[in-house]
Parts: sequence; C-alpha cells; structure tokens
Amino acid sequence: MLAVVLSLAAAAAFAGSAMFIDSVSGRVGPLQLSRWQMGLAFLMTAAIVLVTGGWRTLDAQMVLWLTASSASGIMIGSLTYIATIQFTGPRISALLFTTASPFALALGFGFRGETVSPTQAAGVGLIVAGIALAVMGPKQDEGARVPKPLWIGISLGLLTSVAQALGSLLARPAMLAGADPVAAMVVRSGTGALFFIALLAIPAFRPAALPSPVALRQIGLSAVAGMVVGMSFLMAALAVGDVGIVTTLSSTTPILILPMVWAVYHRMPRPLAWVGAALAVVGTALISATT
Repeated sequence: MLAVVLSLAAAAAFAGSAMFIDSVSGRVGPLQLSRWQMGLAFLMTAAIVLVTGGWRTLDAQMVLWLTASSASGIMIGSLTYIATIQFTGPRISALLFTTASPFALALGFGFRGETVSPTQAAGVGLIVAGIALAVMGPKQDEGARVPKPLWIGISLGLLTSVAQALGSLLARPAMLAGADPVAAMVVRSGTGALFFIALLAIPAFRPAALPSPVALRQIGLSAVAGMVVGMSFLMAALAVGDVGIVTTLSSTTPILILPMVWAVYHRMPRPLAWVGAALAVVGTALISATT
C-alpha cells in the first residue's frame, strides 16, 4: 500500500510541475528548460542531503546504478521525448508515453522476476486505458506542425517509453539497498544536469537568450515540484514496490492534472477525460486491494 501512496504522490507532484512548465511554454525551449530544471534540482537536492546527511546512505555501487538510471531515463528519455513531440505533437506523444507501463512490467519480469496478479494486471490495463482516454482530444497540435514521417515519431515515442521504464528498473537495486530517495536524486539530477550542460558545446543546442527572471522562477518551482519532490517520491516508491506497478501509478499525471487545470484555468475537462479518470481510479483501487 505504501508503494501505491508514494507513486500517486509522485504523479501529483509531476502534475503540479507540469502546471508551472505550462506557464513558460513557448518562451523557453525544451532543452533549455531541461537544463535549468536539472541544474536547479541538483542544487536543491544537494543542499538537502548536506543538511540531512543522506549522502551517507550511498556507496559506489549505488551511485553506478543511479547514474545508469539517469543515463537511460533522463539523458536518452528526455531527448527522445522532445524529438517525439516535434514529430508527432504533444497529443500523440502523450498517448505513446502510456506504453511505459507495459514495458516496465516486461522489464521487471524479465530482469527481476517481478510478477503481478491477474487483479493487478487488470488494474494496470484500466489505468493505461484511462490515461489514453484522458489525453485524447481534438487534433489541435498537428495543424501547426510541418508534416514529418509519423513512423519516426512513433519509433521515438516507443524508445522514450523503454528508456523511462529502464531508468526506473536501473534505480531499483540502489533503492532496495537503502539509498536515501533525495540522495538518489542528487546523483540522477546531477548526472542529467552535466549532460544537458555538455550539450552547450554543440552550437545548434545553444539557446538564443537566457530565461527571463519570471520564467526562471516558474522553472524553479517546476523543479521543486517535479524533480525534487516528485522524483524523490518515485525513488522511495521503487524501494518498496515493483517497477511495473510503480511506473503505472506514477504515470497517472494526465489524470491528476485534470482538476488542477479546472481550478486554475477554469477549463472543464472533456467528458471522455472524466471517463478516463474513472477507469484510472478503478484500476488504482484494484492494485491497492492486492498490494
């Protein structure tokens, strides 16, 4: 049950982070956004760990696992996700991202022997279906894009899901060994920050200008919500729950963001989105009942 609570808490934090990111959308490029998010997250988590002494829970092997997790989930996953959006638009890319759950289940079973009961499998299926319904909608994003080969976008989207699932799988040994969740994020965010900073060596990846102070504040808030709080909850969930279940529950961000959008922007979600939310709630209940 603790894994369920932590995973849903992570999803809620990711939803809050997305709300802050939405406020700077179009003004800050995705690579620049990732660079600032990771850098600020590293500074904040490092400060917390220095105060709490959480760094003492890490050893060399844990750091290697967490670095590999960052390489897959943050380095590869972030770049391919950005590329997926460019090829397919945000709506289709969000649909493709729902495949992270079945990939995580397969990887957890193949590499760690983690299995789910028929009831849990049904819950996972309902959650994935609910997320898909929640993100489906009018093709508002495709009209403004230059037509690009859809098969490339789909391939990149599936690669993103595999990379994210593998990132969670690679972090699990360190979390099972007792790594502090915030200390784990120091390693993951620090590795990610170095990667995105290194990309500045390539002229095409250099930003035209720095973010404005207002945009930087919103990026900082998104880093606190998503990278510091959300990812720390996710790491804690991986310490007590199977990779597939944790990945599925923490992917319910599109569901949890619905009431936030309603409250902040006064935009009533579509009926299909509420159906998706209902399916996700039932799926979560099924998983909770057997966890």
